[in-house]
This record gives sequence, structure tokens and C-alpha cells, in this order.
Amino acid sequence: MTKLSVYIIAFNEEDKIRDAVTSVAWADEIIVADSFSTDNTAAVAKSLGARVVQIPFSGFGELRNRAMAACTHSWIFSLDADERCTRAAREEICRIITDPGSRDAYYVPRRNYFMGKWIRHGGYYPDFRQPQLFRKGILRFENDAVHERYEVLSQKKCGILGSFIYQIPFKNLEEIVHKANRYSTLGAEKLCGSQKKSGMWTAVFHGFWAAFSLYILKLGFLDGWAGFIIAFANFEGTFYKYAKFHLKKNKLASFLDNCPEVREKDGQDAGSQ
Repeated sequence: MTKLSVYIIAFNEEDKIRDAVTSVAWADEIIVADSFSTDNTAAVAKSLGARVVQIPFSGFGELRNRAMAACTHSWIFSLDADERCTRAAREEICRIITDPGSRDAYYVPRRNYFMGKWIRHGGYYPDFRQPQLFRKGILRFENDAVHERYEVLSQKKCGILGSFIYQIPFKNLEEIVHKANRYSTLGAEKLCGSQKKSGMWTAVFHGFWAAFSLYILKLGFLDGWAGFIIAFANFEGTFYKYAKFHLKKNKLASFLDNCPEVREKDGQDAGSQ
């Protein structure tokens, strides 16, 4: 009998992990890949019957690879802590994994909920990430810090589920700011391994384009203030990613590194004490 493993990556998701795990309680195995949360994420997950695997965070690509390795069944469904599997998606997943003619990997459409409404524009409806339903051993991620690249090890074309799952990307404005800061730092680290040019005007351009394309070209303005806030957050996150990259690349972040006279004076002061 075909069985399904679900893995959920999490870090300090105490407020979200219960609903995520509960939405896939029907699966044969639930793995919560936790990166040593300092809240009750792991305890809540265990209380719901999930197996918690502690994985030090060194990037989302490596985290996903290790989470998949912890899964023991022939099919894997990836669910993030801010996502919820729906009944319709559950029924479709069960049909797929029991059908010998199924494809090896499937993208899963997501509906996003923010500020009390379903987001229908700005590229958020439907919203896709990497394949979320796949046979074990079919998907492999690059060791990227964020926005991890992936490879589907199959000759078959990926399918697309006809049913949605739900995502609650931001529970409040504080989380938007937190995510923009965290993801921009990880994105800057990823850019440091590239040959891309850096500069503050480059950061401004990329930030402006990210917001403009989402808010205007993809009609995010039709979602009202929710669409504006999402677009503005994309500007901030993208701007700070390239700004941080510029500072790292040109070693401008450290005051002491650029002021040898200060280091010299500090050394003299220390020697005189």
C-alpha cells in the first residue's frame, strides 16, 4: 500500500504549527524539521503525533534536503508552517499517490490570506513554489540560503494539482518586517556567490521594480491596502537584499575596518591601561 510522508519546516512557529500539522493529520507520517526553535514549536508538534527532527539552519536548500531524507515513505508532501492543506487537496493527493500512472512530481496552487481577505492579484493567486508533492528521491535542492533552486530528477513533466491549499504568509505587520529583514540577509548572502554588480542605485532599482511589477503589472492595487502593503514589503525586502549585498561586497559594513586610525588609537589606549 502506497504511503505518504509530510514534512514541515519550522523555526519559532508556535502560533502556526498546530494548524499546519492538524491539516495533514491524515498522512501516514509527519516530520517537523525544526531548527532548534526557542519557543514551544517542537513540543506542540510532538503533542500532535509529529516526529520532530532538529536540523541546524544553514540555508533553506540544505534544510529541505535533510527534511526529505528524514521521510521514510515513497511519496512526500511538503507543507510550510504557514500553509494549510484543504480537504479537496487531500482527496486529490490520495488519488494521485495510489494511481500507478501518476507523474513523479506536482506543483500545488496556493491561495493567500492577509488582512482579512483573500489576495487575488499581484501574483498571489494562484501562487506556486517548488513542487510540493513528489516521489521520494525525485527532488533535489541546491544549497542556497533562500529561494532555493531545485532539480526534478524525472523524465516526466511535472503535474499541477487542481485543488488549492491555503497560505497565511503574514499574521501581522511585525512579521512582514521580520521576514523582510531575515530574507534580505539570506538573499544578500546568496548574491555574494554571484558575479552581479552592486550599488545603492542598483538596490533602489531592484526594489522599485519588485514593487512596480507586483502592484501595477500584476494588478496588486486591486487588493486595496493589503495589495499596497505587500508591494511595499517587496520593495523593502528587495532593496535591503541588494543594499546588504553592496555593503558585504565592498566591505563597508564595518566602521573599524575602514578607519585604521581608530584601531590604532584603540590599541594605544589599551596598551596604556
